[in-house]
Amino acid sequence: CHDTTTARNSREHNDANVLAMGARIIGIEMAKACLDSFLTTPFGGDRHVRRVNKLSNPKIAKVPA
Repeated sequence: CHDTTTARNSREHNDANVLAMGARIIGIEMAKACLDSFLTTPFGGDRHVRRVNKLSNPKIAKVPA
């Protein structure tokens, strides 16, 4: 994440449980703001559940031998 919007959307839209930030990209104050936004934003549910379920339970395709 590089700003509070991407941090918030990762939780709200994708139910993310990991936050990654580039040390060379953002400063300490923005990193603190991103962390606060990430930790205080709940998963939005509703229209995002179907996509999250697809990512959480991928179907493994069999590759022909």
